[in-house]
Amino acid sequence: MSASQYICRLPDEVQNYAKDVLGETESSRRYGLEELKKWADDNPHLHVRLEEKFLLPFLRVSKFDLEKAKRKLTNFYTMRRDRKEWFTNRNPRLSQIQELTKMGSFLVLKKTFENQIIVIVKPTIHDPKIYHLDDVIKSGLMVLDVAVMEEELAQIYGVIAIIDMVNVGFGHLKYLTPTRIKNLVNAWQNFHCRPQRIEFVNAPTFINVVLDIFKKFMTMKLKQRTHICYDGFSSLAKFVDKEILPEEYGGVEGSLTELGEYWSEKLVSYSEWFAEDEKFKAEVETNKSNWFTLNRSKP
Repeated sequence: MSASQYICRLPDEVQNYAKDVLGETESSRRYGLEELKKWADDNPHLHVRLEEKFLLPFLRVSKFDLEKAKRKLTNFYTMRRDRKEWFTNRNPRLSQIQELTKMGSFLVLKKTFENQIIVIVKPTIHDPKIYHLDDVIKSGLMVLDVAVMEEELAQIYGVIAIIDMVNVGFGHLKYLTPTRIKNLVNAWQNFHCRPQRIEFVNAPTFINVVLDIFKKFMTMKLKQRTHICYDGFSSLAKFVDKEILPEEYGGVEGSLTELGEYWSEKLVSYSEWFAEDEKFKAEVETNKSNWFTLNRSKP
Protein backbone atom coordinates (compact mmCIF):
# COMPACT_ATOMS: atom_id res chain seq x y z
CA MET A 1 0.00 0.00 0.00
CA SER A 2 1.31 3.44 -0.92
CA ALA A 3 2.30 5.68 1.99
CA SER A 4 0.13 8.38 0.47
CA GLN A 5 -2.99 6.18 0.36
CA TYR A 6 -5.80 7.23 2.68
CA ILE A 7 -6.90 4.78 5.37
CA CYS A 8 -10.21 5.58 7.06
CA ARG A 9 -9.99 5.39 10.86
CA LEU A 10 -13.09 7.45 11.63
CA PRO A 11 -15.60 6.19 14.22
CA ASP A 12 -18.60 4.31 12.86
CA GLU A 13 -21.03 7.15 13.66
CA VAL A 14 -18.90 9.60 11.65
CA GLN A 15 -18.64 7.19 8.73
CA ASN A 16 -22.41 6.73 8.81
CA TYR A 17 -22.93 10.50 8.76
CA ALA A 18 -20.50 10.85 5.85
CA LYS A 19 -22.39 8.15 3.97
CA ASP A 20 -25.83 9.64 4.59
CA VAL A 21 -24.94 13.31 4.02
CA LEU A 22 -21.96 13.26 1.65
CA GLY A 23 -22.41 9.95 -0.15
CA GLU A 24 -19.04 8.69 1.10
CA THR A 25 -18.47 4.96 1.16
CA GLU A 26 -15.33 2.90 0.76
CA SER A 27 -16.15 2.31 -2.90
CA SER A 28 -17.16 5.93 -3.71
CA ARG A 29 -14.06 7.19 -1.92
CA ARG A 30 -11.70 4.83 -3.73
CA TYR A 31 -13.30 5.49 -7.12
CA GLY A 32 -13.35 9.25 -6.59
CA LEU A 33 -9.73 9.42 -5.49
CA GLU A 34 -8.53 7.37 -8.45
CA GLU A 35 -10.51 9.51 -10.88
CA LEU A 36 -9.17 12.75 -9.39
CA LYS A 37 -5.60 11.45 -9.63
CA LYS A 38 -6.11 10.58 -13.29
CA TRP A 39 -7.64 14.01 -13.91
CA ALA A 40 -4.76 15.75 -12.10
CA ASP A 41 -2.26 13.78 -14.20
CA ASP A 42 -4.07 15.02 -17.32
CA ASN A 43 -3.88 18.61 -16.03
CA PRO A 44 -0.28 18.99 -14.85
CA HIS A 45 -0.45 22.77 -15.30
CA LEU A 46 -2.48 22.93 -12.06
CA HIS A 47 0.23 21.26 -9.93
CA VAL A 48 -2.33 19.52 -7.73
CA ARG A 49 -1.15 17.76 -4.58
CA LEU A 50 -1.71 14.09 -5.37
CA GLU A 51 -1.59 12.72 -1.82
CA GLU A 52 -5.01 11.28 -1.09
CA LYS A 53 -5.37 13.16 2.19
CA PHE A 54 -5.25 16.40 0.17
CA LEU A 55 -7.63 15.20 -2.55
CA LEU A 56 -10.26 13.66 -0.30
CA PRO A 57 -11.43 16.96 1.28
CA PHE A 58 -12.42 18.24 -2.18
CA LEU A 59 -14.56 15.14 -2.74
CA ARG A 60 -16.19 15.60 0.63
CA VAL A 61 -16.95 19.29 0.19
CA SER A 62 -18.43 18.41 -3.23
CA LYS A 63 -20.50 15.53 -1.80
CA PHE A 64 -18.60 13.18 -4.12
CA ASP A 65 -19.76 14.94 -7.27
CA LEU A 66 -16.64 14.41 -9.37
CA GLU A 67 -17.21 17.30 -11.76
CA LYS A 68 -17.82 19.69 -8.89
CA ALA A 69 -14.68 18.44 -7.13
CA LYS A 70 -12.64 19.06 -10.29
CA ARG A 71 -14.00 22.61 -10.55
CA LYS A 72 -13.14 23.27 -6.92
CA LEU A 73 -9.63 21.90 -7.38
CA THR A 74 -9.16 24.05 -10.48
CA ASN A 75 -10.43 27.14 -8.66
CA PHE A 76 -8.36 26.38 -5.57
CA TYR A 77 -5.01 25.95 -7.33
CA THR A 78 -5.73 28.86 -9.67
CA MET A 79 -6.49 31.02 -6.63
CA ARG A 80 -3.17 30.00 -5.09
CA ARG A 81 -1.47 31.27 -8.24
CA ASP A 82 -3.45 34.48 -8.60
CA ARG A 83 -3.56 35.57 -4.96
CA LYS A 84 0.18 35.93 -4.46
CA GLU A 85 -0.42 38.25 -1.53
CA TRP A 86 -2.00 35.34 0.39
CA PHE A 87 -0.14 32.28 -0.89
CA THR A 88 3.51 33.26 -1.28
CA ASN A 89 6.18 33.52 1.41
CA ARG A 90 4.00 31.72 3.92
CA ASN A 91 6.76 31.60 6.49
CA PRO A 92 5.28 31.15 9.99
CA ARG A 93 8.35 32.81 11.49
CA LEU A 94 7.71 36.13 9.75
CA SER A 95 7.12 38.81 12.38
CA GLN A 96 3.76 39.90 10.97
CA ILE A 97 2.46 36.31 10.89
CA GLN A 98 3.58 35.68 14.47
CA GLU A 99 2.23 38.98 15.77
CA LEU A 100 -1.15 38.73 14.03
CA THR A 101 -1.63 35.16 15.22
CA LYS A 102 -0.70 35.98 18.81
CA MET A 103 -3.05 38.95 18.91
CA GLY A 104 -5.89 36.67 17.79
CA SER A 105 -6.74 37.89 14.30
CA PHE A 106 -7.68 34.33 13.27
CA LEU A 107 -7.85 31.41 15.68
CA VAL A 108 -9.39 27.93 15.71
CA LEU A 109 -10.72 26.66 19.03
CA LYS A 110 -9.10 23.54 20.43
CA LYS A 111 -12.42 21.73 20.87
CA THR A 112 -15.07 21.02 18.26
CA PHE A 113 -18.80 21.64 18.71
CA GLU A 114 -21.06 18.96 17.28
CA ASN A 115 -18.01 17.81 15.30
CA GLN A 116 -17.59 21.24 13.67
CA ILE A 117 -14.49 23.33 14.16
CA ILE A 118 -15.03 26.85 15.46
CA VAL A 119 -13.06 29.73 13.98
CA ILE A 120 -12.83 33.12 15.65
CA VAL A 121 -11.84 35.90 13.25
CA LYS A 122 -11.05 39.39 14.52
CA PRO A 123 -10.34 41.28 11.28
CA THR A 124 -10.36 44.64 13.06
CA ILE A 125 -8.11 43.84 16.02
CA HIS A 126 -4.95 45.01 14.26
CA ASP A 127 -3.71 48.55 13.71
CA PRO A 128 -4.26 49.13 9.96
CA LYS A 129 -1.36 51.60 9.96
CA ILE A 130 1.00 48.76 10.91
CA TYR A 131 -0.54 45.61 9.42
CA HIS A 132 -2.02 45.14 5.97
CA LEU A 133 -5.31 43.27 5.62
CA ASP A 134 -3.71 40.87 3.14
CA ASP A 135 -1.32 39.72 5.87
CA VAL A 136 -4.30 39.19 8.18
CA ILE A 137 -5.93 37.01 5.53
CA LYS A 138 -2.69 35.15 4.81
CA SER A 139 -2.09 34.27 8.45
CA GLY A 140 -5.71 33.17 8.80
CA LEU A 141 -5.56 30.86 5.81
CA MET A 142 -2.38 29.34 7.21
CA VAL A 143 -4.14 28.56 10.50
CA LEU A 144 -7.11 27.09 8.62
CA ASP A 145 -4.84 24.91 6.47
CA VAL A 146 -3.30 23.34 9.57
CA ALA A 147 -6.60 23.04 11.45
CA VAL A 148 -8.31 21.14 8.62
CA MET A 149 -5.30 18.86 8.19
CA GLU A 150 -5.27 17.99 11.89
CA GLU A 151 -9.05 17.75 12.42
CA GLU A 152 -10.55 15.50 9.78
CA LEU A 153 -14.05 16.11 11.16
CA ALA A 154 -13.93 19.62 9.67
CA GLN A 155 -13.86 18.09 6.20
CA ILE A 156 -17.10 16.23 6.94
CA TYR A 157 -19.08 18.43 9.33
CA GLY A 158 -17.71 21.82 8.29
CA VAL A 159 -16.81 25.07 10.03
CA ILE A 160 -18.55 27.71 12.11
CA ALA A 161 -16.94 31.14 11.69
CA ILE A 162 -17.41 33.83 14.34
CA ILE A 163 -16.33 37.15 12.87
CA ASP A 164 -15.86 39.77 15.58
CA MET A 165 -16.16 43.32 14.26
CA VAL A 166 -15.32 45.01 17.58
CA ASN A 167 -13.64 48.42 17.26
CA VAL A 168 -14.02 48.48 13.49
CA GLY A 169 -12.97 51.83 12.04
CA PHE A 170 -12.48 53.55 8.70
CA GLY A 171 -8.82 52.50 8.69
CA HIS A 172 -10.01 48.88 8.50
CA LEU A 173 -12.91 49.40 6.13
CA LYS A 174 -10.93 51.25 3.47
CA TYR A 175 -9.08 48.02 2.67
CA LEU A 176 -12.33 46.11 2.15
CA THR A 177 -12.62 47.02 -1.50
CA PRO A 178 -15.17 45.16 -3.66
CA THR A 179 -12.34 43.31 -5.43
CA ARG A 180 -10.75 42.14 -2.19
CA ILE A 181 -14.15 41.15 -0.79
CA LYS A 182 -14.90 39.16 -3.94
CA ASN A 183 -11.55 37.36 -3.70
CA LEU A 184 -12.12 36.64 -0.02
CA VAL A 185 -15.60 35.20 -0.59
CA ASN A 186 -14.22 33.10 -3.45
CA ALA A 187 -11.58 31.77 -1.06
CA TRP A 188 -14.29 30.73 1.42
CA GLN A 189 -16.32 29.05 -1.30
CA ASN A 190 -13.38 27.21 -2.86
CA PHE A 191 -11.71 26.07 0.33
CA HIS A 192 -11.92 22.37 1.16
CA CYS A 193 -14.26 22.58 4.14
CA ARG A 194 -17.84 23.79 4.18
CA PRO A 195 -18.79 26.96 6.08
CA GLN A 196 -21.93 25.91 7.94
CA ARG A 197 -22.50 29.25 9.65
CA ILE A 198 -20.90 32.69 9.49
CA GLU A 199 -21.81 34.84 12.46
CA PHE A 200 -20.81 38.50 12.54
CA VAL A 201 -20.79 39.72 16.16
CA ASN A 202 -20.20 43.14 17.73
CA ALA A 203 -21.40 44.56 14.43
CA PRO A 204 -22.14 48.32 14.24
CA THR A 205 -25.17 49.22 12.17
CA PHE A 206 -23.08 50.93 9.50
CA ILE A 207 -21.37 47.63 8.73
CA ASN A 208 -24.42 46.68 6.64
CA VAL A 209 -22.98 48.54 3.66
CA VAL A 210 -19.88 46.33 3.70
CA LEU A 211 -21.80 43.13 4.43
CA ASP A 212 -24.13 43.81 1.52
CA ILE A 213 -21.04 43.74 -0.73
CA PHE A 214 -19.98 40.42 0.83
CA LYS A 215 -23.41 38.93 0.15
CA LYS A 216 -23.32 40.12 -3.45
CA PHE A 217 -20.58 37.57 -4.17
CA MET A 218 -21.98 34.73 -2.05
CA THR A 219 -23.97 31.76 -3.25
CA MET A 220 -27.56 31.65 -2.05
CA LYS A 221 -26.67 28.85 0.36
CA LEU A 222 -23.85 30.86 1.92
CA LYS A 223 -26.10 33.93 2.22
CA GLN A 224 -28.60 31.85 4.17
CA ARG A 225 -25.84 30.71 6.50
CA THR A 226 -24.65 34.27 7.24
CA HIS A 227 -26.03 36.08 10.30
CA ILE A 228 -25.38 39.41 12.01
CA CYS A 229 -25.51 40.21 15.73
CA TYR A 230 -25.61 43.91 16.66
CA ASP A 231 -25.92 43.20 20.39
CA GLY A 232 -22.34 42.32 21.28
CA PHE A 233 -21.83 38.58 21.04
CA SER A 234 -25.12 37.55 22.67
CA SER A 235 -26.05 35.38 19.67
CA LEU A 236 -23.22 32.90 20.33
CA ALA A 237 -25.16 31.21 23.13
CA LYS A 238 -27.84 30.24 20.62
CA PHE A 239 -25.68 27.99 18.45
CA VAL A 240 -22.49 27.00 20.27
CA ASP A 241 -21.75 25.61 23.75
CA LYS A 242 -20.15 28.38 25.78
CA GLU A 243 -18.04 25.77 27.59
CA ILE A 244 -15.69 25.55 24.60
CA LEU A 245 -15.46 29.33 24.07
CA PRO A 246 -12.60 31.49 25.36
CA GLU A 247 -13.16 33.53 28.51
CA GLU A 248 -13.53 36.73 26.48
CA TYR A 249 -16.73 35.31 24.94
CA GLY A 250 -18.27 34.07 28.18
CA GLY A 251 -16.65 30.64 28.07
CA VAL A 252 -14.19 28.79 30.26
CA GLU A 253 -11.75 27.33 27.70
CA GLY A 254 -8.76 29.56 28.42
CA SER A 255 -8.05 33.00 27.00
CA LEU A 256 -7.53 34.34 23.49
CA THR A 257 -3.96 35.19 24.47
CA GLU A 258 -3.27 31.55 25.36
CA LEU A 259 -4.93 30.39 22.15
CA GLY A 260 -2.88 32.86 20.11
CA GLU A 261 0.35 31.56 21.64
CA TYR A 262 -0.76 27.99 20.92
CA TRP A 263 -1.40 28.70 17.23
CA SER A 264 1.76 30.74 16.71
CA GLU A 265 3.79 27.78 17.96
CA LYS A 266 1.68 25.34 15.96
CA LEU A 267 2.33 27.25 12.72
CA VAL A 268 6.08 27.27 13.36
CA SER A 269 6.00 23.48 13.76
CA TYR A 270 4.65 23.34 10.17
CA SER A 271 7.39 25.58 8.71
CA GLU A 272 8.80 22.86 6.45
CA TRP A 273 5.32 21.88 5.26
CA PHE A 274 4.47 25.48 4.30
CA ALA A 275 7.75 25.87 2.41
CA GLU A 276 7.11 22.67 0.46
CA ASP A 277 3.42 23.39 -0.08
CA GLU A 278 4.07 26.70 -1.81
CA LYS A 279 5.01 25.01 -5.08
CA PHE A 280 1.50 23.59 -5.52
CA LYS A 281 -0.27 26.19 -7.61
CA ALA A 282 -1.40 26.57 -11.21
CA GLU A 283 1.06 27.75 -13.81
CA VAL A 284 0.75 31.22 -15.28
CA GLU A 285 -1.63 31.48 -18.23
CA THR A 286 1.13 31.66 -20.87
CA ASN A 287 2.63 28.40 -19.67
CA LYS A 288 -0.84 26.89 -19.52
CA SER A 289 -1.48 27.84 -23.14
CA ASN A 290 1.88 26.38 -24.18
CA TRP A 291 1.05 23.17 -22.35
CA PHE A 292 -2.23 22.78 -24.20
CA THR A 293 -0.54 23.54 -27.53
CA LEU A 294 2.14 20.94 -26.92
CA ASN A 295 -0.34 18.28 -25.87
CA ARG A 296 -2.69 18.88 -28.78
CA SER A 297 0.19 18.12 -31.14
CA LYS A 298 0.71 14.67 -29.67
CA PRO A 299 -0.69 11.72 -31.65
